[in-house]
Amino acid sequence: MAGIAQAFPATVSQQPARLAVAYSGGLDSSVLLHAVAQYAGAHGVQLFAFHIHHGISPNADQWQSHCAEACARLGVVFDTRSIELRNSDKNGVEEAARISRYAALGDLCRQHQIPLLLTGHHLDDQAETVLLQLLRGSGAAGLSGMDRWNTAPTLLGDAVLLMARPLLKVSRAALEQYAAAQQLTFIEDESNHDPRYARNALRQQVMPVLAQYFPGFQERFSRSAGHMQTTQRLLIDLAAQDMAVCADGACLDLEHVRQLSGERIDNLLRYWFGLHHLRMPSSAWLSEMRQQLLEAKADAQLCVTHPDCHIRRHRNRVFLTPRDDVDRSEIEPQAFHWNGEAEMRFPQFGGVLHFDQAEQGIAADWLRAQPLQIQYRCGGERLKLALNRPTKSVKYHYQAFDVPPWERERLPLVSSGKQILFAAGIGMDCLQLATEPGLHISLRWQADELLFKQDI
Repeated sequence: MAGIAQAFPATVSQQPARLAVAYSGGLDSSVLLHAVAQYAGAHGVQLFAFHIHHGISPNADQWQSHCAEACARLGVVFDTRSIELRNSDKNGVEEAARISRYAALGDLCRQHQIPLLLTGHHLDDQAETVLLQLLRGSGAAGLSGMDRWNTAPTLLGDAVLLMARPLLKVSRAALEQYAAAQQLTFIEDESNHDPRYARNALRQQVMPVLAQYFPGFQERFSRSAGHMQTTQRLLIDLAAQDMAVCADGACLDLEHVRQLSGERIDNLLRYWFGLHHLRMPSSAWLSEMRQQLLEAKADAQLCVTHPDCHIRRHRNRVFLTPRDDVDRSEIEPQAFHWNGEAEMRFPQFGGVLHFDQAEQGIAADWLRAQPLQIQYRCGGERLKLALNRPTKSVKYHYQAFDVPPWERERLPLVSSGKQILFAAGIGMDCLQLATEPGLHISLRWQADELLFKQDI
């Protein structure tokens, strides 16, 4: 079948040493595997076939055996992975199976050092995808359908692994003709006939009617998807330009954001979410969030909750932060002794306390002899940073150092008795710094990185 070589993006070798096919054993993947096996044999490429055993169907074991035998006949390396569905109550069986399947495929690709994964999506799949997205009220991104190739870090668990769809311009009818001509045997998944699944309902009841009154509609849907892909690329280019103007480090400067129209702000925010691989919010949710960001009082501690993150505002800047649902009021102070370690991990406090040798610091011998304690602040703690500066509250120092309120909650204090020695995010208390020669220690806190909750 023509088009296999065109599946290889310019970002990988035109003749990769190895590649893999996602092989379910159905018509689409069976045709793809057969065609790619011919290409691989002619070009000296090592081909793998990865089969995912969902365990949903009573026929799943037979399908796995069928796939293993077909690969043996073709001389293709076969590997399989059994999975258990996660969050099926929340996402539905179909979506949960898709998420788990791609995660397993990503694992298999890493295990076998595969840079490019081929899937059997075809022209009719593209038409179904576009129509489903249209029925959901999607914008340009959703109506773009599937790309010929892309990365999918959230699904595959890998930012480098490429996924390509060489059959995306080939109709299901053409696949059936190929399978008949090559005398290919393939399995029929009984769930494909269950109209409770939206895609099956379209395939069985809607698509035949469209084909009757609008012959060749699949190609036109695919063409429209191509137009939407162009539109989406332009929106991304515009968002990148706006980001260059509005970005202030890892956050957004609201003064610059306010210069944009509402539509461009929404486009910028979607782009920002996309950079972090977060789920796209609905238009209504995005509009409400934009209104809160722009109209809340200047001193308001605004926090908008997204399933994967928090959107916060602080001193006229907008922050995208991972969700942190830990109740730190329940974490008790922890006593410890320092015995000369370079670092000590405190899992309950979510980080590592480093003990660095420094010209200015606490005398190592004194520190080694003290009973120490790490804790979160309760209020009223005070710190003196320099002899020529007054003692100020820890809260004052946080404000002076522009530490956002939500970060302050994660920053612990280290004390000896009632004396604060060190406040993470601020520094050492100068009253405890040694003046005599010797080994001096400076404390430094490194918090564990919080990850966005891409709920897969």
